[in-house]
This record gives sequence, C-alpha cells and structure tokens, in this order.
Amino acid sequence: MKIQGQQVTDNTQREIAQALSYMEPQVYVRVEYIDVPDRPDNKVIAMHFEGWAWGMVPYTYHGCPYYKVESTTKEMPRDMYEERLRRSKPDMFAWERQPSEFTDISSLDEKLIRGVVRLGVERGRLSDLALTEPIEDVLGKWKLTTGSKPLNAATALFTKDTGIYTQFTMRLARFQGTDKNEFIDNQRVEGNIFVLLNEAMNFFRKHLNMHGKIVGLVRDEYLEVPAEALREVVLNALCHRQYERYNLTIGIAIYDDRIEIENPGILPPQITPENILQPHISYPYNPLIANVLYSTTYIENWGSGVKRIMEACQKRGVAAPTWTVNGGFVVVTFKRPTKSDTQDVTQDVTQDVTQGVTQEDTLDEKIEKAIKDNLNITTEELAKQFGVTSMTIKRHLAKMPHIRYVGSGYSGHWEVLDKE
Repeated sequence: MKIQGQQVTDNTQREIAQALSYMEPQVYVRVEYIDVPDRPDNKVIAMHFEGWAWGMVPYTYHGCPYYKVESTTKEMPRDMYEERLRRSKPDMFAWERQPSEFTDISSLDEKLIRGVVRLGVERGRLSDLALTEPIEDVLGKWKLTTGSKPLNAATALFTKDTGIYTQFTMRLARFQGTDKNEFIDNQRVEGNIFVLLNEAMNFFRKHLNMHGKIVGLVRDEYLEVPAEALREVVLNALCHRQYERYNLTIGIAIYDDRIEIENPGILPPQITPENILQPHISYPYNPLIANVLYSTTYIENWGSGVKRIMEACQKRGVAAPTWTVNGGFVVVTFKRPTKSDTQDVTQDVTQDVTQGVTQEDTLDEKIEKAIKDNLNITTEELAKQFGVTSMTIKRHLAKMPHIRYVGSGYSGHWEVLDKE
C-alpha cells in the first residue's frame, strides 16, 4: 500500500485543534505534519499522545464516553463509565467516602460503637485505648469523618435513624413452594449494617428447620444450612453492596427448596461466578466499611469469606452455594437439604444416656488436657480440635469451675486449679 497523505491547510489545522478540544479531560496531543515523498503538496498527519490505561480517568468526546471492542469503537454504557470514574478517583466518587448529607455525629449510635470497639479490643484488633477515647476520635481513626461531619460509611455502620436512606432497607420473604406466587411471610426491615445483619439471622432462625444432636448430655442445635455460612454471605452483601444505587435493596428469599440472598452490586473484574470458589485476594467495594468490620472481628482476613462458607457447609454435609449475576444483582443460592439429606432429630435425642455420659466425661477430660498443654488456646481452637461448636466448649467449661480464664481477649490466659 502506498501512502498518499493529504493536503493540509490552515482550515485543516483548525479542525484538528477543535476536534481535540472536544476531549474531556483535556489531553496533550503533539501533532506532526510529515512530507510524503513524490507528493510535495501532501502530508501525513501524525498524532502522538499517552495512551489510556485501565484505572486512569476515562475520556469523553463531545460529552460521550467510548470504548474499543476489537476494531470497533462503541459508546460506553453508563454503568461501565461510572465504574471507571469511581476507580480512577475513589476519594471523589466513592459513595462511602462522601460526607453524609442527612446525619451528624449525634445521629450515630454511641452504644453500638462502644460495643463493637469492645469486641475489637477483646480480640486483639484494636488498642485498649479505644475503649476510653471520645467517639469522634474513634471514628476519625477509622477515617469515617471529614472535619466534624460523618461520612456515608459511618452512617451505614452506626446510624440510629435511617431517615431517607432507602439503601438501609432489607427485603425478607418466605415463599410457599418454589416460586414467588405466594408468600408465607413478607417483611421490610430498616437499620444500620449491624441491625440488618441481626434481622436477617433472626429471619433465618424463624423459617429454617433446626436440627440437633446430643453431645454428652448437652443438645447441640444447628440450622439446616449452617448459620455461619448464611451470616458470612449476608455480611458480604452488607459490606460490598453498591450503596450509591439508592433505589435497590438487599433481598433474602426462602423457598421450599432453596435460599437466595441477592445483593445490588457487581463482582470485581478479577472474579467470576465460575472462579469465585478458587483462592483469591479481596477486592472490597467499600474498603472503609470493610476495615471497620474487620477491626471489630465481624469479618476475618479479607478474601477468606468464600473459603469459610465452603468449610461450614462441608462440615454439616450441606451442598455448597452457587453465585450468579442477574439484572444488576449478585445472587448467592443455597440448596435446602431434603429429609433424606439429614438425620432425623429424634434419633439423636434418643441416644443411650449412659453412652452420652461417657462421651461427656471424655470431652471434659480432653478439654482440660488441651488447656493444660496450651494455656493460651481459644475456645474456637478447642472447638475445631474436637469437632464441636464453640458453644459446646463453653457449656462444658461452665461445668468445670476449676478452669477459669484470667484477663480478656488475646492478652488473657487459662488457669487450671486443683479440683479439691
């Protein structure tokens, strides 16, 4: 192919300059006019500029954003453009970082803030000083304020009054059968993240079957789908939802055959419904909110939530959940166990009592030995070691007054006194 070039006039140069002025934000373009051999009246127009890269500010032309699909230039969908704006300048565009328009510090629940701080201190993720610091200082260290104004993240976590924040609503429904034609229970609850989490778990306990077994003389009860798995999914929804989508709410639907938890949001670009079960790092959509939930021990290491969900289901012999993206929602679906999948509770209750006493005595001895071997062991570690729940460990310890915990949180330790 032979390069022809074109004639370049003052008008040509003005048209190029005007076309470049339609780009927003403005970009520096160096225009070069190169002579074409054998065609003295024609020139090649070469434009030099720094190309766009993922994570930088997206550009618009004549007020409209575009993107490339192979060799085709297409008008960028609004959702894609807003997401790229948010990624390019999170401090400017992220919903959680915006000053709250409808609340102030006095609108936040100080008792709740003190309570979650105490959890963080007891479990070693916050300094003891946080227990006595003014609320403004605690929020400031979490970067939840600008000046004396709370950010939206602070409101989502601790508000006492949801006001006109429609995002702080959750839909809860128990449907008859396997579709939405008829419901048994239908609720809408409002509140901050901690209130909504509590309401969701209460709804699960109300409508899901309870199973149980005898461990020694103690009845160990659990939901048909592990409560810890359900709690983790609800926490993920509350932590990672797109709060800027004020007209959408988190929904929990219980059917005869399944449980669906739908979250208005998107999966990170690196994660898909197909690879979400594989090990991955965390990409929190709302890192300020995620940081508070982590430092108060409501969530564990970022990126480990899916792993804990799978482990909880595997422990109870329940099918692993599935993830789908549907109409602007990320939907997590748990299959409800059928009668053939679970052991009848009455069979557990009628275990031989003598055998139960022996099992109880054996577990007491194992717990005492494990504590003597490691005075810093936690109840969670004991539960994992012996394949029972933390509640079961605490029940057994309550019957052993010669074993007591001294101190608080990770700074404390066990003492084993003489039984006499």
